[in-house]
Amino acid sequence: MTVQASERTQIQEKNALHLEEIDYVEFYVGNARQAAHFFCTAFGFTSVAYAGLETGWRDRSSYVLKQSNICFVVTSALTPDSPVAEFVKLHGDGVYDIALRVDDVHATFKSAVMRGAKPILEPVTIAGEAGCLVKATIASYSNDLVHSFVHRHHNTEFSPEYVPLSSQFSTPIPELIEIDHIVINVELGKMDGWAKFYSSVMDFYAFQEFTSRDISTLNTALSSKVLQNKTGQVRFAVNEPVIGSGRSQVQEYLDFYQGSGVQHIALRTNSIVKVVQQWRINGVEFLYTPDAYYDGLRQRIGEMNEDWDAIRDLNILVDRDHEGYLLQIFTKPLTDRPTVFLEIIQRNGSKGFGNGNFKALFEAIEREQANRGTLYSIPED
Repeated sequence: MTVQASERTQIQEKNALHLEEIDYVEFYVGNARQAAHFFCTAFGFTSVAYAGLETGWRDRSSYVLKQSNICFVVTSALTPDSPVAEFVKLHGDGVYDIALRVDDVHATFKSAVMRGAKPILEPVTIAGEAGCLVKATIASYSNDLVHSFVHRHHNTEFSPEYVPLSSQFSTPIPELIEIDHIVINVELGKMDGWAKFYSSVMDFYAFQEFTSRDISTLNTALSSKVLQNKTGQVRFAVNEPVIGSGRSQVQEYLDFYQGSGVQHIALRTNSIVKVVQQWRINGVEFLYTPDAYYDGLRQRIGEMNEDWDAIRDLNILVDRDHEGYLLQIFTKPLTDRPTVFLEIIQRNGSKGFGNGNFKALFEAIEREQANRGTLYSIPED
C-alpha cells in the first residue's frame, strides 16, 4: 500500500514526541557521597534525596541534588561488577542519563522505538505513598549516553525509590535558574549521525550550525550542530573534531573519555557576576581570559546594564547578536581527566551561543591543554 505524503505527515504528527524539558541529568561517578558534597559546597546545590543500601539497593547508591529548576543525580557503584563501575572505569566521572519530562511515557517510548531507538528500560511504574513515577529509557546514538522519559503522577518528590534528606552541607546560590543547553562531543565523522538520530527519533530540529571556519584557532578547529526540540526547552550542541596541527578540545575529550559523551552543561542565571564571585570563593576554577580580550570590548558590544569592571575582573566573556547580548564563563574540568566541565550563561535577549567568543574560548582551552601537555601529544595506552 502506498502512503501519500500527507498521510505520512499525519502519522508522524500522531506519533510525535512531546518532550517538555530536561527533568534531570544523572552522572555516574566514582564516589557519589563525595561528588554530592562537591556539587553542594562548590556550586550551591542542595542534597534532597538518597537511595542506596538503606533503601534496598545493592549495586549502587545515588544522591539527588537540586537548585531552582536544575536537578543533578550522582550515582556510584557498590560492587565491582555493577554497570556503573564499568562506565566509570572506561569514562571516569561522566553523564550517563539526560532524562526528559513527558506527558505520556508509554506513548513517547513506543514512538521513539518505532523510529529506531534502542530500548534500554521498558516503561515501569514506581508507586509510593505520595504518588507514582512512570519511567522508560532509550539509548542515544551511543549506548553510553541514554535518555529516560519521566512523568510523575501526583508526586512532587524525585522518586518513590529515594528517601528525603536533610542536607547538612550546602552553599546556596539561588541565582542559577535552569539548564540552558548541553554539549555532546562525538568522534570524527559521527556528527551527522547523531544529528539524524535526534531529528528522526526525537523530533529535534537544527537550530544553528557552525563549521571549522566559525570555530577555529591556528592550531585546532571543530564543527558543531545545535539541535533543539519543538518547545525550545531542550537544546543539545553536537561537536566533532576537525583535523589540524594540534589536538582540538573535542579530540582531547574523546581521547580521555574513551568515546562520545557530554562535554559540558550550561547553567542559566540572571546574575552571572554574583554566581562567579561566589563560586570563586568556594574554590571553583575558571578558564583564564587575557586582558587583551577586554580592550575595546565596550565599543564592540555597545550599551549593557552590567558592571564592566566586574566582568573584566572575573574573566567573563560577552557577545551580542541582533536579539540582544549574553555573558558566559566556563569552569576548568571537574575531574583530573580533562572531560566534563560547566558553563554559566546569562541571556539578555540573545538566543545564540557566544559566536564572537569562540576564538577566545578556544585559545583559553588550548592554554590549559598546553599546561597539561596534551595539545600535541597523544596519551599513552
